[in-house]
Amino acid sequence: MDYFSCFDFQFSTLFSILVGWYICIAMNKNAPIGIFDSGMGGLSVWRELRAQLPAESVVYLADGKNCPYGDRSPEEIARLTREAVEVLLGKGVKLVIVACNTATAVAIDLLREHYDIPFVGMEPAVKPAALATKSGTIGILATRAALSGDLFKATSQKYSSVARILSAVGEGFVEAVEEGREDEPTTLEIARSALEPMLREGADQIVLGCTHYPFLEGVLRQVIGPREVTLVNPAPAVVRRAEWLLRQADGLAEEGHKGECEFLSFADEEYRLRVERKAREIEPRVDGKQ
Repeated sequence: MDYFSCFDFQFSTLFSILVGWYICIAMNKNAPIGIFDSGMGGLSVWRELRAQLPAESVVYLADGKNCPYGDRSPEEIARLTREAVEVLLGKGVKLVIVACNTATAVAIDLLREHYDIPFVGMEPAVKPAALATKSGTIGILATRAALSGDLFKATSQKYSSVARILSAVGEGFVEAVEEGREDEPTTLEIARSALEPMLREGADQIVLGCTHYPFLEGVLRQVIGPREVTLVNPAPAVVRRAEWLLRQADGLAEEGHKGECEFLSFADEEYRLRVERKAREIEPRVDGKQ
């Protein structure tokens, strides 16, 4: 599967971004990458970034104060996302990963129009799931806002002739991760409620359409049981795309640079420390292994 299996994008747009960006990045290759999410979910992308690009420094911003975003209005989501990006720009980031499917669905186009640096968003991994299914049916687990977004609708329509696409809102999934309840019986039950109907319909590819959801892989696997079902996590492809963009602009960190990480939040210091502790718990070794 190629670097862009999760993405459909226009090279003319990419070219225009790179032309204005190349000089700035070349001047400071060791500038950090910014990652933003409504909360802790984006750490699933941070973990992948640390595994693939350990030399890169990262500034991770977890809103926390306004999490979850899934049921907020598009206007509020756009405002919160812009505020987060402004903070990351103040830290001198060279690229921003919007590690929030909801924020991507609502605001990624606005960000690309307003700012000169590149943005990588969490686009729905419908394409790889549709191309990989053996049963002809795939399932998408996501937030209500992400499933209502134009990006998901357009991608689903494009691949509707390839596979039957089912979807479900992960009710309570984000809250379970934020509150550290990934392995509790109540979380297993909400996972079962969302996932079981799609499994009964024969879905053999389940797309995790929110960055919080990979942290629930344990309970999702319990629901799946012995069925041959693949959980599709877009994080590796997102990081590969960020790497490709940086490579095209000669903006990857210099060889031998020691990547450092900073953690920020709009919530209180207790929450910020929880985010940092969780990150350290899941951080891969340099060889990419846990």
